Formats: sequence, structure tokens, C-alpha cells
Amino acid sequence: MLNSHVIKKVKHHLHSRRIPLAVELWNGKVMHPSEPHTVKLRVRSPKALLSLINPSMGKLATQYVQQEIDLEGNSRDIIKLGEALCDAADSIKRKGGIDLKWWRHNRKSDRHAINYHYDVSNDFYALWLDPRRVYSCAYFRTPDDSLELAQEQKLDHICRKLLLQPGERFLDIGCGWGGLILWAAENYNVHATGITLSQNQHDYALEQIRKRGLEDRCEVRLMDYRDLPEDASFDKIASVGMFEHVGRKNLPLYFAKIERLLRPGGLVMNHGITSTALDTEGLGSDISEFIDRYVFPDGELTHVSKVIASMAQQKLECLDSECLRPHYARTLWHWVERLERQQEEARRIVGEHHFRIWQIYMAGAAHAFERGWVSLYQLLAAKPLKNGHIDYPLTREHMYAR
Repeated sequence: MLNSHVIKKVKHHLHSRRIPLAVELWNGKVMHPSEPHTVKLRVRSPKALLSLINPSMGKLATQYVQQEIDLEGNSRDIIKLGEALCDAADSIKRKGGIDLKWWRHNRKSDRHAINYHYDVSNDFYALWLDPRRVYSCAYFRTPDDSLELAQEQKLDHICRKLLLQPGERFLDIGCGWGGLILWAAENYNVHATGITLSQNQHDYALEQIRKRGLEDRCEVRLMDYRDLPEDASFDKIASVGMFEHVGRKNLPLYFAKIERLLRPGGLVMNHGITSTALDTEGLGSDISEFIDRYVFPDGELTHVSKVIASMAQQKLECLDSECLRPHYARTLWHWVERLERQQEEARRIVGEHHFRIWQIYMAGAAHAFERGWVSLYQLLAAKPLKNGHIDYPLTREHMYAR
């Protein structure tokens, strides 16, 4: 009786929203929608069926990862139907109450979070990243650009904004698998240093430096940004896809460290994901809870205006701001498609559990960027000389010269 009652409620939920979703039960019976379906959701138990009465996107993603449900269909359709099914058109969680993450983001917890996400398997990431293994938003000059070209364009776009010059000392905070430091050393002849908390990334970047014969111009260190020597000095600094791990309460410490490491007159580029609401605790519909549990433990987002304010408080003057939200949606869909093409090998390397995490997370993230629930900004700032002077071009033409 309970099952039949739940089935009726689920049928009503689907029909009332005219959602083109077929639901197959654990006994093989199928609940067809009122119109042709594009996605099939297979429920493996009566317990899983209960969640469809009052679903959230995060809870459905959790059930998918835990293999309580299966999903068949195009990933774009799956995520769009998930939004409709969960009535999640405005999935931004407004801020209220105390910050429950105030105790996080010490050295130990940050290292654990980075190791959890990035030390899954180098071979796994190689299946769907570009050959340079750039795990951040690409830069598309045209819609037809390949992922490989767009990532190279992104690396060069950063170097052009920073006005990298031969012989300069360049620091990349959170260097990943070394894509940016290798590009900067090879194409701009700088002395590039990258730091990461991921052992896998460190070892791979070190191997690439040796293979390319760049030991005299390029190095990678396994270390926390807070532990960089205070007497170190850099002409230019970049941080790409890393400050999301810093934590809101640590942004003053983070930018103060950068300011101390940057020589007077130097430039810093901060490239990272931001929230689109001024006061937010993350994404609604239980999306943030899913991400925190399965994808990026302790990750936190803040609005770009607050990032600029935090920079300014540390006497880093913002010179340029560029929103790359459409670029990241496009990048993520490239990753999803490449991962799904290699899904058999991906499952062999990391197993069904981790495959599902990355598949549903990246598809959901692509959708979130498209919908404007989250954004991404490149912020370029300078440390002015004592007289206030900043030596930077009057226009942006240098950023786009071929």
C-alpha cells in the first residue's frame, strides 16, 4: 500500500510539471510521462522512490553517486530535468545566521581537501583534460575553438595581462599539473615557480620540467602558500582556480601574503570562481552540501566585489576585471563529453563511485554557470610604487595582439 501511495504521488509530481522523464521501478515497471521522454531515471528501491516526492538537486546527485538511482540520457537534458523536477530555478542560498565553516581552512584541513580532490589519479584526469592538463576555465576566442586551443589561449591571455618579461620571477599559487609555469617559462623566458599541495600534481609537473629541460627556469614545490618564505620576491604572481579553497575568513591573510611576496610595481592575477549573490552561503537545492561532501571539501565562494575589496584592503589596486562565466560553462561541457567518451576506461581507473561524482558534478557545474548561479572572474591588480605610480598600458590592446 505504501509503495502504491508513493507511486501515485510521484506520478502526480511528474505530470503536474509536464516533465519529459520516464521512471523505471526496481520491478521493471515504467511510469511514462505525459509526453515523450528524453531521460530515464531508474529507481533501485522503494526507499529511493520516496525522494522523488520532494526532491532536491543535491539529494538526487547523492543518490546517483551512491547508485540508488541510475540516469539514462544526455547530460544536458538530465541536469535541465533535474532543475525542473526539483523546482530549483533560483538555486542561490541566501546568507543567514552564523558561518558554520569558521573553523576550517587550517593547513591540515586544506591539505586533506586538496589531496581528496586532486590526488584521485593522474591517469583519470588525463582522460578528459587537454594534453597540458589545465584544470581551469579555458578561453574561447570563437565558439568553434577546440579545448586544446582554448586552454593555450587562456594560458597566454594570463601571461599577456601580467606583461611577463624575460628574466622576471613569476609565481603560480596552486599550479596544478604545471601548465601555466611551463607555458610562461617556454614562451616568455621567465623564472617560474609553482606551488601545490597535491603530491600527484607536484610529481607530474616536476617530471614535465625535466622532460622539457627547463630546470634552470622552472621549479615546482609541494607547499602551502602560507609557508612561502617571507624574503621571497616575485615580479608577477598568478593564482588560477585556487582561491576558492582559501576560505572567506582567510582572504585577508591570502592577499596580504601575496602583497608581501610581490615587489613594488608588480602585478598579480587572481582567476577564480565567485558567487553571483552578494550575501550567499553557496548554492541552494542542497547543491552546496553535495559539493562539500563529494567534490570540494571546505570550498567557499564569495562575490567578486568582496574579492576586490579584500585586495584593496591589502593595498593591491585592481586594474582590470574580466568575467569568464560563459567560457567556464563551455569548458565544463567539453570535459563532460570527453569523460563520457572515455567512461569505460574512467571506471576501470577510479571505479563507478568516483566516475559518477565527476560526471554529475561537472555537468551540474556547467549548468550552474549557464544559469548564472555562479560566475568566474580574472582580476588583475598591482602593488603601486611608493609614489603611487603603476607602469601599465593605457589600453587593453596588448591583451589581444596576435
